[in-house]
Amino acid sequence: NGAICIQPCSPSFHGETSFVCEDRKWKMLSDACASLDVQSLFQNNAFISCPILHVCGISMIFFSAKHFGAGNHSCQADFSCIIPDILSSPAIPGNIADIVELLKNISLLLSENVTRGKMKSYSRIANHILNSSIISNWAFVKDRNAGSVLLDSVNKFAGKLLLRNGSESIQEPFISTKGYSIHRNASGKSFDFSMEFNSTGNITGQVVIPEEELLRLPRASKAISVAFPTLGAILETTQLDPAVVNGMVLSVSLPEELQHILLTFEKLNKLGPAGAQCVGWHSAERRWDPRACELRAHNGTAVVCVCAHRRRTYRSFSILMSPAVPRSPALGYVTRVGLGLSIFSLVLCLVIEAVVWHHVTKTEITYMRHFCLVNIATSLLVADVLFILAAIVHNATLNYQLCVAATFFLHFFYLALFFWMFTLGLLILYGLLLIFFKITRSVFLAAAFCIGYGCPLVISILTVAITEPKNGYLRSGACWLNWYETKALLAFVVPALSIIVVNLIVVVVVVVKTGRSSVGEGCKSQDLSSMIRVSKNVALLTPLLGLTWGFGLATTIDSCSLAFHVVFALLNAFQGFFILLFGTLLDRKTREALRMNCFSSRQKWGLEKVVYFP
Repeated sequence: NGAICIQPCSPSFHGETSFVCEDRKWKMLSDACASLDVQSLFQNNAFISCPILHVCGISMIFFSAKHFGAGNHSCQADFSCIIPDILSSPAIPGNIADIVELLKNISLLLSENVTRGKMKSYSRIANHILNSSIISNWAFVKDRNAGSVLLDSVNKFAGKLLLRNGSESIQEPFISTKGYSIHRNASGKSFDFSMEFNSTGNITGQVVIPEEELLRLPRASKAISVAFPTLGAILETTQLDPAVVNGMVLSVSLPEELQHILLTFEKLNKLGPAGAQCVGWHSAERRWDPRACELRAHNGTAVVCVCAHRRRTYRSFSILMSPAVPRSPALGYVTRVGLGLSIFSLVLCLVIEAVVWHHVTKTEITYMRHFCLVNIATSLLVADVLFILAAIVHNATLNYQLCVAATFFLHFFYLALFFWMFTLGLLILYGLLLIFFKITRSVFLAAAFCIGYGCPLVISILTVAITEPKNGYLRSGACWLNWYETKALLAFVVPALSIIVVNLIVVVVVVVKTGRSSVGEGCKSQDLSSMIRVSKNVALLTPLLGLTWGFGLATTIDSCSLAFHVVFALLNAFQGFFILLFGTLLDRKTREALRMNCFSSRQKWGLEKVVYFP
């Protein structure tokens, strides 16, 4: 597994094909076999005399204006002479890669004075590799960023389009370009697209520049929009994130003064249960970014988005559908309410522990128990606060380094929570099974700190040290550990699930030990008494040992079930409240210590005759 095999192409092609071994079978990884020869293509058509740059063994063209004066005069105007050879070539992965590189170089070096003829030829070349029938071939293109490169190249070239008589429209089946002259005194301007997506039908989209945005223009200018009905599916093949593009990709080239636009997308999948998310393509990070847009309206067939236009980052927009994760207001509501109550409960728990500490830690075993409880509450409290701060950092400041720092500490304190729950589980086993073996307080403290904070620190440092140099520490769209590229999330999931399994065994041992009837119990009360003891112990230990996190397995088995996600969010968001209830308030010695403390306080202030205290 994981072995790579590289095989040469057949004699009529140049390049190579790579395979990877998975489950004892060879699976194609990339296919760079190409039949196009860009060098001979231009020489045969007497287009231009140009230098050759060898990149990865493939001859690629880099041409400049000084070479553009020789050769075929029709090609000087619109390089149409190369189109027949390109359109007659099969759209296999190797040819796709060469055509993408060709379009990129044209947009970089020949994008001055883009006439209708140039844009028409450029669109015909791009349309050849955007055809819906060859989308699957993009998955084997060697450069995983080829789709993003194509999008940036088209946007750059189309942005230089010259408008005749104030407007222009160039239509191909899988790419459409429209341009209009705009000025501040005009009413709102819209671009309407209706294009073929596949053999079954068309899809529509609309770009609207609101009238209030046009008032920002200091002078007359132009607006260009490009629609791609199939590019979203192409970008999916190069993204490891499972989100599905559910509409056409709409690109805009606008003056910098215009900051917001209104976009309407017709849904490709109108029957899916999942909601829609408006997104912009982050050209620097090469990913869909939900921060670029807001959802304005949504129904079963279409989505209206308000998006921020930034020439250096956000110029292309679409809508996403994530069928794997149900989106519901209930999940967000449960999380917000649960976190608020959890933080309040944990603060109250720590205050109560501080008040009764000297009364409840008189023996070694009670000291160890309450010491673990305090560290569990502290770790969860800090993790909950960091959870909120990480969301604020990601949504407000957009600072990458702050996001890395927030993720590191969030990872550390969530791991600390689990390792302290693990320490408590070991302490319970010690109290039940090793009755005649005594450990001193200093030994316990040293071991507890090594397990509770030492192990999480080592895991957190190793995770960031291994994945961050490859930019694989953070996941896209959140300040949290990456999954799809580097599997950094395993550094949290594996320890957490392992601890849950161990603590589940601890609960089973407790149930077996405490389920036995006491000496002298009557036959009729034996079963009832045993059931009460077992139920009480399970209820007490489940939140303290983190067994509620085991419901996360249910969300992976049936990820589309909203019920599993709500139960998981409910139990874990309220974990702080459960710790306060079962770890502190329902503990008999803690209640007695609270009564004694309150009674002594009333005596001190002379209130024992004024207020009755049961």
